[in-house]
Amino acid sequence: MNVLIVFTHPNHQSLSYAFLEGVLRGCEENHAIQDVQVLDLYGEHFNPVLEFGEKKKRRDMDKDPELEKYRDQLSWAEKIIFIYPIWWGRPPAMLMGYIDKMFASGFAYKDHGKLLPEGLLKGKSVVCISVMKGPTFYPLYWLNNAHKVLMRKALFQYVGIKKVKFFEFGNMENAKGKHQQKINKVYTYFKNVVTIA
Repeated sequence: MNVLIVFTHPNHQSLSYAFLEGVLRGCEENHAIQDVQVLDLYGEHFNPVLEFGEKKKRRDMDKDPELEKYRDQLSWAEKIIFIYPIWWGRPPAMLMGYIDKMFASGFAYKDHGKLLPEGLLKGKSVVCISVMKGPTFYPLYWLNNAHKVLMRKALFQYVGIKKVKFFEFGNMENAKGKHQQKINKVYTYFKNVVTIA
């Protein structure tokens, strides 16, 4: 199993980075995982801004040579892991910019004039690991589960990815947030997962 980790946080001393380390530790101890690549969007200085106009068309983004390396990573990966904080009820703009650029028509999906397109990333699975200051129930009851709906339905199902798992941790700026217990939960999952499910 090939695993791509897309890490989105500017601080390597952050709790998000501690979750990245837990994931890597679990992957290293899992014989079902052959290879792991980490894409640190801030460390990579990824440009999340969509830029197109008369000469550079959005419909040609699937052929943009500047994004070829990242397309290759997504094509190679069987399991894609996103690690990020929840800011203002949603993933950071850096991650949304990556999604805007990478999940492009012609690469991630193809329109056939029907209600829904053909997803071109079928057979892959996704795990979203997110942390937030507020309580875990906050996005579910106060925001109508907007984060999970956005990621699962508006994005991943649209491009053909049906297997999506969430680890959504709240109260993470609280000293009693059980940080290590939650990191261990993620570590154990990746240590034991044996399929792309």
